[in-house]
Amino acid sequence: MTQPPPPPHQPPGQPPSQPPNPPAGPPPQPGYGYPQAPPPPPPPQPQPGYGYPGAQPNPYAQQPPAQPAAPAPGHGAQPHNPYAQPTQPMQPVPGGQPGYGYPGQSQGQPPSVPMPPQPAPGGGGRNNAALFIVVAAVVAIALIVGGGIWYAKSSGDDGKQHDTASSSGGTGGKDGSGGTGGGGGKEKAPSDPAAKVLFEVPLPKADDTTSTVGSWLTDTVYAKSGIAEIVGYDPAKGTELWTIKLPGPICAASHHVTSDGLTAITFQPKMPAKGSTAGCSQIAAIDLAAGKKLWTKTVESGDFPITFQNVTVAQHTVAVGSSDGGAAFDIGSGKALWQPKPDDTCRDVGYGGGTRLVAVRKCGEYDNPQLNIQTIDPAGGKVISEYRMPAGVDYPSIVSTDPLVVAADVGQSAGDGSGVSDYFSIDDKTGKLLARIPAPGDTYGGRCDGITRIEDCKQVVAGNGRLYLMTEPHDGSGDYTRTNEIVSFDLRTGKPTGQRAEAGDGYTLSPLRLDGRNLLAYKAPPYNKGGQVVSLDGGSFKATKLLENPSVKSVRDSEANLLPEYSELLFGKGRLYMAAVWAKERDMSSSSKEYLVMAFGTGG
Repeated sequence: MTQPPPPPHQPPGQPPSQPPNPPAGPPPQPGYGYPQAPPPPPPPQPQPGYGYPGAQPNPYAQQPPAQPAAPAPGHGAQPHNPYAQPTQPMQPVPGGQPGYGYPGQSQGQPPSVPMPPQPAPGGGGRNNAALFIVVAAVVAIALIVGGGIWYAKSSGDDGKQHDTASSSGGTGGKDGSGGTGGGGGKEKAPSDPAAKVLFEVPLPKADDTTSTVGSWLTDTVYAKSGIAEIVGYDPAKGTELWTIKLPGPICAASHHVTSDGLTAITFQPKMPAKGSTAGCSQIAAIDLAAGKKLWTKTVESGDFPITFQNVTVAQHTVAVGSSDGGAAFDIGSGKALWQPKPDDTCRDVGYGGGTRLVAVRKCGEYDNPQLNIQTIDPAGGKVISEYRMPAGVDYPSIVSTDPLVVAADVGQSAGDGSGVSDYFSIDDKTGKLLARIPAPGDTYGGRCDGITRIEDCKQVVAGNGRLYLMTEPHDGSGDYTRTNEIVSFDLRTGKPTGQRAEAGDGYTLSPLRLDGRNLLAYKAPPYNKGGQVVSLDGGSFKATKLLENPSVKSVRDSEANLLPEYSELLFGKGRLYMAAVWAKERDMSSSSKEYLVMAFGTGG
């Protein structure tokens, strides 16, 4: 298949961020939560099913009554291992946890357990600068005790917090409010939220299941990747404005766009034969305003090009990470800022971007690595702060760089295929752990792919000093209905804020992004309605409907193929864009018409 090769720790044949293996037989009936296993690769002849292109309608929604539910520094530094000293063993500290199933339970909140910061062993940096890195040596391990979850977290300090969500979860801006009030959003409620289909782009057919990851929205263009190409569309009319042809499929795409419309991708150098890959060795900067590729770069390890499945943009820097290390380039000129060295024992496996640049750095032995979260200077790679992740943490993902929030699977306890058991809120200036927020998979939704893509979290947003999580679906008040909520946690204390937004019977709420102090969310609909976009007031959490898609069956069925768990959703200026991340094989059939893009908008 035309996907990049798996990293060493990934089972052979499993592509990154692959949609789940569709079930055979009739459409799935309502059930609790998401599929309970990590998404496996598609079989040679997959059939349409939920979560995959050609999926049946929303599995979390209300169904018709007739069908009830049954180390060494990189980045240009000389070889030197700043993490050579052994990591101190972790000591679990008993504590509490927000009541199971929060919101709505009145169990007490856990006490803060401050842990003194410890100096990082050794020195060094990406530019061989003498740095003093404050490392938060926080002992935290999840223990399941008597049906409750015990955990330790550090207390927050009195420093100013950042209020910008700057990762895939959202793109909210600073508002100076500290997240204590509502308002401030650019998206306003229309006089009539009833939306119409603005345009549709058919899902392309391929000889193999092929990645089409990547979509971007600016003031002048909506751009979407197809099979070995990127096409720019008029945001309202869908008219094709430009096309960038590529020699092979796109492997990864940055979520971030600079103020002048630049972003970055990685792609294969040619179209591979069926069932194979040509390697994700090509790095390119894309000008979305002009509709052109600015430059293409490769990085070699010995005589072989390195494959990069992680790419991000931070300020004016393109950064790519891999199991062989990381590299960075000036986004305008393509000038190399740093590259991995052959004798590195620490490797930047991936980056998070936006207003800041954060590296996930892996040091030591493969089967017993030390994972470090470093905030670094995008221009030269100088380390600003560092947090050493506790032992037992696997596959960290960057939820946001500003505020700095990292998702991880602690002790392989996620168990639900989400890749997340805990969220870590970190002070990006000192490297101090502010709070650790457990997120049991049977209670909270949201997914991160820390295995292959470091910055690929869906349905979770951080900003305004808060972490916004969706709960798993549960029984509604009506017959055969399902519903859920969005709740928030304080990033300084880890405690619930008391905010709670209910989806309503048959609907499922997913966080999209911040809009000033407000949170935008998508409501996956019941079987007889169209999806909605709502704005949740940053203070009261009161929902305002911004858009509601048509309830016509043909539109509903196609929308159900593009639910947010495995698709790309962008909302701006009253328009919703839903896009697929995989093109299907030619002989795969579906009961509904499938689209690469569905765009919806209101009349004003």
